Amino acid sequence: MAERLGASRAALVVRHIRAQNRIFWRVPIGAFFALFLPVMMLVLFVALFGSDTYTTEYGEVSRAQFYTPALAVFAVASATFTNLAINLSIRRDEGILRRVRGTPLPPWIYLAGVIGSAVYMAVLGTVAVVTLGVVAYGVNIEAAKLPAMLVALVVGATAFATWGVALAALTRTAAAAPAVANAVILPMAFVSNVFVSFEGEAPAWLLLVGDTFPLRHFVISFGEAMSPFSQAPAFLPERLAVLVAWTVVGALVAWRRFRWEPAVGASPTRGRRRN
Repeated sequence: MAERLGASRAALVVRHIRAQNRIFWRVPIGAFFALFLPVMMLVLFVALFGSDTYTTEYGEVSRAQFYTPALAVFAVASATFTNLAINLSIRRDEGILRRVRGTPLPPWIYLAGVIGSAVYMAVLGTVAVVTLGVVAYGVNIEAAKLPAMLVALVVGATAFATWGVALAALTRTAAAAPAVANAVILPMAFVSNVFVSFEGEAPAWLLLVGDTFPLRHFVISFGEAMSPFSQAPAFLPERLAVLVAWTVVGALVAWRRFRWEPAVGASPTRGRRRN
């Protein structure tokens, strides 16, 4: 009986993930920022810096080899952290989350479907960026390191999805959510070697700031699995442990602060929802 109940709940979550995916594709602007923008950025960065090399402590690699894992990670952060923070805030202020609680659908299944859809889109974005890097720019990938890539992807996506929900919980209104989400993710990307590499050139305090936040650990973990200088299996347990710690903290914040009701005085969002 318990097994059948568990299977039915799992099937309901999968159905709801599919439903959220359909909603996602109905709003092209959301798909553009989550999936296509990182691909475009890879093309532009390689076109601008394609003849340059990036010097690591082990040797020189092409700019495509540097930017492919970094922008794949940025695609994950955009599809999970940014989209979840914005979309959940919008749905809360429009009363959608409140109406969900009045239906027979368990609220946790609705939330699992929204998060599962975001993670699914994050995987699509990663595959798109990495495939472009390998096919068009000759980026190195070794079969023996694929498990490390997969583990880094799962752990990183979980951490940023958790904090996407946490940020939605901490943001009072939907109007503030886009500004807050972008004000967090963009500076974090600059100090995490996503857009610019400043290893050995930046002041120590800036490197310390980058190491404080989870994006840099995600970039290093995923990039190590794609580095031509790393040895298989290329796992970085200490970096993954930091991501797990951020996941635990984010889950606690989301659990304690997440609201299904709009804040008092919050005005409904006008216009079309992103997804």
